[in-house]
Amino acid sequence: MPPLDWSQCPAIERIPGKVSGAWVFKGTRTPAAIVFENLEDGLTVDEVIAQFPVNREQIEALLEFAARSLDAPVA
Repeated sequence: MPPLDWSQCPAIERIPGKVSGAWVFKGTRTPAAIVFENLEDGLTVDEVIAQFPVNREQIEALLEFAARSLDAPVA
């Protein structure tokens, strides 16, 4: 499966020099990867929201984008 084109996700951005060029939630320095890492560790979306400066809409957009990528046709 080819890597995701995260530039198409409306909730995140990558700015050279900002957080070492990591994909972050727009307008923040919060890496998008923290959502996946913390969900993998057993946290709920509400717990992620409580611990990091992100909101439910941002997390839902990120997860929806990742889920839609699973529907992409395989070349």
